Amino acid sequence: MTQSEPAPTADTRTDVLVVGAGPAGSAAAAWAARGGLDVTLADAAVFPRDKTCGDGLTPRAIGELERLDLGDWVRAHTVNHGLRAHGFGRTLLLPWPGGTLPAYGSAVARTDLDDHLRTNAIKAGAVGVDGARAVDVRLEGGRVSAVVFVRDGERFEIACKRLIVADGVRSSLGRKLGREWHRDTAYGVAARAYVDSGQHDDPWISSHLELRGEGGEILSGYGWIFPLGDGQVNIGVGTLATEKRPANVALRPLMEFYADERREEFELSGQLRDPASALLPMGGAVSTVAGPNWALIGDAAGCVNPLNGEGIDYGLEGGRLVVDQMGEHDDLSAVWPELLREHYGEAFSIARRLAGLVTVPRLLPALGPAGMRSDWLMTLALRWMGNLVTDEDRDRAARVWRWAGRRSVRLDERPPFS
Repeated sequence: MTQSEPAPTADTRTDVLVVGAGPAGSAAAAWAARGGLDVTLADAAVFPRDKTCGDGLTPRAIGELERLDLGDWVRAHTVNHGLRAHGFGRTLLLPWPGGTLPAYGSAVARTDLDDHLRTNAIKAGAVGVDGARAVDVRLEGGRVSAVVFVRDGERFEIACKRLIVADGVRSSLGRKLGREWHRDTAYGVAARAYVDSGQHDDPWISSHLELRGEGGEILSGYGWIFPLGDGQVNIGVGTLATEKRPANVALRPLMEFYADERREEFELSGQLRDPASALLPMGGAVSTVAGPNWALIGDAAGCVNPLNGEGIDYGLEGGRLVVDQMGEHDDLSAVWPELLREHYGEAFSIARRLAGLVTVPRLLPALGPAGMRSDWLMTLALRWMGNLVTDEDRDRAARVWRWAGRRSVRLDERPPFS
């Protein structure tokens, strides 16, 4: 179904209904359609549409895109070798570690990425519904029987056997199903924009780990510049916060200041375009992520890395994993949160604990310079902070990260996804 076709009628039915056509939802729809299921992929927006994001694709995200046979498409945009880390008087080139993951990354504007992923799902057999906002659910015996939508002022329902909720960080449909976001652990606030750059084809993404405000104070966050290969870069700033230590910073003025400070070095020209900001639940800091025949994935499930704000890789992975689970289990109520904890719980637990420490005043200025003096330590940090440790990795760095994660989970008052 295209946006020009009439809204579905009340008796429209589908095997799998996916609400939200970002990377998580579109990946889930593609995998379900490839499995021979009837799939409907609905979104409140009309595509192509923008999304607040840094646009970076880590090797973990690249691996999932390659699984979807989109590797050539990604490489046709831009390819980067790793991270150029700036801060505390030093600049380090930190290559992507490779291992069981691809040895390259990329950056694709979300307007382009999300539209292509949605188109890929539709080509696989999913039915697309644009401009339809999910506003309620129908329950029968505790199971979702249908979702209520509004489009162009008209209400309609889509009945479903299974429901995948991928409607983003606010997840209005998730809240209807009981989702709750807990702000006692670290969460992110970020802003991004686009600007022309003479270094738009730089083979390294840049991150400034010593993010300073206009008064010279060090903030608990970082700035980034991600080359897009099309004449522009994605530029942005993000800070960490907790319920006890909120982020008292005006993001857009901070982003403008950050851009002005980097104009000469990165050959930035013109004004910042399309500024946007977002609030990010992180590290699985949500509860009620599944029911008998429904599950939350991606940002809706809080699957965002607390140390770098990355969520695309988890969304793509989650879309694949949830379809696998739906094929194996009739009741997802316990199965899905258990699987999320198995895959991400340890890493999220230690990551959000470390992210919480970064919000403590004076800690980052004390530890940052020491970390930047060691290429080895920062290479480890890139791998750990970038979620570049997979279940298959057996090297010492991977074992240490998993060991720390297991012990961190034992200390959690509320483990991830609970």
